[in-house]
Amino acid sequence: MPKNRYQAGPEAMDPAALRLFIDVVEAGSFTKVAAARQTVQSHISRQITDLETACGARLFRRTGRGVVLTEQGENIVVRVRAWLADSEQLFRDIRSTSSVPMGDVRLGILPSAAHPLLTTLYARLQERYPSIRLNVREGQGGELDTLLDGGAVDMAILFRYRRPDSAEERLLASVGTYLVARPGDALTRAPSIDFARLAGLPLVLPRRPAHWRAMLDETARSKGFVLQAAVEADSLTLQKELAASEPLYAVLGPYSFVAELRARRLQATPIVTPSLKRHVTLALPKHGKMTTACQIVSEMVQAIVKEWDGNLSPPEVED
Repeated sequence: MPKNRYQAGPEAMDPAALRLFIDVVEAGSFTKVAAARQTVQSHISRQITDLETACGARLFRRTGRGVVLTEQGENIVVRVRAWLADSEQLFRDIRSTSSVPMGDVRLGILPSAAHPLLTTLYARLQERYPSIRLNVREGQGGELDTLLDGGAVDMAILFRYRRPDSAEERLLASVGTYLVARPGDALTRAPSIDFARLAGLPLVLPRRPAHWRAMLDETARSKGFVLQAAVEADSLTLQKELAASEPLYAVLGPYSFVAELRARRLQATPIVTPSLKRHVTLALPKHGKMTTACQIVSEMVQAIVKEWDGNLSPPEVED
């Protein structure tokens, strides 16, 4: 049997054709639609004929004054209007969210610098940019540099022993180094302690090789002695626990023992001569453009530290 003129074929439905269908329904005339679209009436008629072929039925009945919907046309017009309205809303939603920062930001950080900086950062992102997700990776200084250079993290918060002088690193804070012991210890009750006084003290030190351990060893050698490592441990938690419970000393930065100091589980005094200053920096990738989400996280980290007067934790509120 010959194929019916309006038998549905494999043609895909064209959204533009459906919009034309609605335009003709509202105008009631091919000629009026052609004039509005600045084309000829035969072009509109041919497109409607193609749509009718794709639908498998006539949609309009021609009259002397224009066109009116057939029964099949009446059946589908409501659904076509709804489909077009949904499609337009979808595109509005896409346009409205295209300018909303989103995506993962991979942030490397030293364990001692993580809290409360990152918990505050997360809370602010949730409030202002909920589509930005943090992917946090803890590590030591050299490890974080390797991750950053290899593109495994987008940025890193780490310690430097010199102030940053490149565009890829932003200074967040500068901190000293402290001798830490259990409460009541006589040495750490003093306002400060010379580095030379570390000679002969039983210390909890990070294992070699580590940049920080190398710095401590080199400083001791320059003073004419060798540090006595009673225990070697990379874990900050273990270093603090040993210093809090045993007659041992740890050499730490201030952000690693803030909570224990406030809870009076540890006692600390700054080391001087030399003070072993360390600079907390936000290291950015040396190559490649940062995403909008990464730029926002970078700026937010810097803003939080500035609000905290150049510290990685908020000022303690006096009672």
